[in-house]
Amino acid sequence: HIVALGNEGDAFHQDSRPSGLIRAYLGRSPLVSGDESSLLLSASGAAARPVFTEYQASAFGNVKLVVHDCPVWDIFDSDWYTSRNLIGGADIIVIKYNVNDKFSFHEVKDNYIPVIKRALNSVPVIIAAVGTRQNEELPCTCPLCTSDRGSCVSTTEGIQLAKELGATYLELHSLDDFYIGKYFGGVLEYFMIQALNQKTSEKMKRRKMSNSFHGIRPPQLEQPEKMPVLKAEASHYNADLNNLLFCCQCVDVVFYSPDLKEVAEAHKIVLCAVSHVFMLLFSVKSPADIQDSSIIQTTQDLFTINRDPAFPGASQESPGNPPLRVIVKDAFFCSCLSDILRFIYSGAFQWEELEDDIRKKLKDSGDVSNVIEKVKCILKTPGKFNCLRNCKTYQARKPLWFYNTSLKFFLNKPMLADVVFEIQGTTVPAHRAILVARCEVMAAMFNGNYMEAKSVLIPVYGVSKETFLSFLEYLYTDSCCPAGIFQAMCLLICAEMYQVSRLQHICELFIITQLQSMPSRELASMNLDIVDLLKKAKFHHSDCLSTWLLHFIATNYLIFSQKPEFQDLSVEERSFVEKHRWPSTMYLKQLAEYRKYIHSRKCRCLVM
Repeated sequence: HIVALGNEGDAFHQDSRPSGLIRAYLGRSPLVSGDESSLLLSASGAAARPVFTEYQASAFGNVKLVVHDCPVWDIFDSDWYTSRNLIGGADIIVIKYNVNDKFSFHEVKDNYIPVIKRALNSVPVIIAAVGTRQNEELPCTCPLCTSDRGSCVSTTEGIQLAKELGATYLELHSLDDFYIGKYFGGVLEYFMIQALNQKTSEKMKRRKMSNSFHGIRPPQLEQPEKMPVLKAEASHYNADLNNLLFCCQCVDVVFYSPDLKEVAEAHKIVLCAVSHVFMLLFSVKSPADIQDSSIIQTTQDLFTINRDPAFPGASQESPGNPPLRVIVKDAFFCSCLSDILRFIYSGAFQWEELEDDIRKKLKDSGDVSNVIEKVKCILKTPGKFNCLRNCKTYQARKPLWFYNTSLKFFLNKPMLADVVFEIQGTTVPAHRAILVARCEVMAAMFNGNYMEAKSVLIPVYGVSKETFLSFLEYLYTDSCCPAGIFQAMCLLICAEMYQVSRLQHICELFIITQLQSMPSRELASMNLDIVDLLKKAKFHHSDCLSTWLLHFIATNYLIFSQKPEFQDLSVEERSFVEKHRWPSTMYLKQLAEYRKYIHSRKCRCLVM
């Protein structure tokens, strides 16, 4: 079983590449025959794109070869359960990258290599650096300069990564017969032979053990029942924030045309999460913080804030906290503002659709180009020169979804906050727009005839501050990482309280993954009350987790039956555990008879 991770294609020339490293090896190697592939989708299925490709072939004549080629690293973010099983079940791991894609290399090295290191279990690893370095520049050697001017991944960086993983480092300048067949293929086939030898040795040991007794055969221990499979719920993070634009709830900024006609409504928190231009406009950051003249100039050229009480329609606004009035100076930009806002709220990655919408409204190509350049400047990161020069290629490589990283900047921060939660004597600032978009209970709470709809300070009971902050982190970023099983259970209870079903499923998967990874000794000595965990799961309508825990108790019957909390199981639960227990009562009876036979005189050597 070979698991290949990473994308060896050049981010700017992927379409011209005929095939990948793994596909080229399977097609050219004389030792591999009859390969067939199938695309396997992610558990969420939201993006409807393959997470990995499975190849099945025969190697060395009659050895079954299964290869999982995972070009996208997102599987470690969206489905750590599947990714952990992939790494844990691999006999050989291949990590591949393109030497001309330094951004992706550092992203993988910083975010995903530590995860792989924790999951590795004495498995051989091959690191393949693919491609010929183009436009390589020497890095700055000045001791006072920390910048890295090189645009390519150097050999030293690749070797350092290989040392961290204890891996074999290869450089493949092209995907021809020499580099694929002799160089990469030779190393891979060497590790394949080593894995086959190890498997054969283990098989021979098991066979010797089974033939050690010639009398009565030992009882066969059947496999435990398969545990229930929990299917992850698809993320609706994109849709939640996109719907916020159309529902017109919690609006705190209104855009007007140069002739003072209302054009669109929006939310400061969403705009600031995407653009430093809006951060500067809404005074979240100062020009000294941004230090980018193009962003400052774009802000001054495009927008101006109107606070005039005599503004038309100002008397109809809510007197408590009226929306901020922003006048768009550029008439062409203003005519396309609704399309630009829809582009921003949808995650800022549907670039081709935005260009088509702008071309439909503006007939002149010069005006179209001018508006597109302004949008690029709005999305620009300070200090980076023309970071969106080729937007189509950049978006195709990885969607420019800002919110799940940039919204975290505003988590538990007073900037732009319009609601404060009071928990255990402390306060936690938040933003109504995000809460309404991501949680239906809070949407009803803030927009209904409740006290919270008009109050700024809202008390929260029955939840600790740490748990509530983890809950808010999920609402803001669509991800969470509980500190342990107890914290995950508290977060599951909070998610059930606010009816956030996907967060419940994430907590369920975390608890299951943690329990499955525990060895028997740790299960026997841990202080966690598994029966209490089961009762909490049932009480809070976590049916999937409660069913899985019952099977888990039955599968580890010999461990949990010795614990005092085992007596707290209900009659129905006890009956289920006894029926599905492993090992079964019949097996234990046969094992006792076999041991009795082994120690009897009939089984002893006559000579001795």
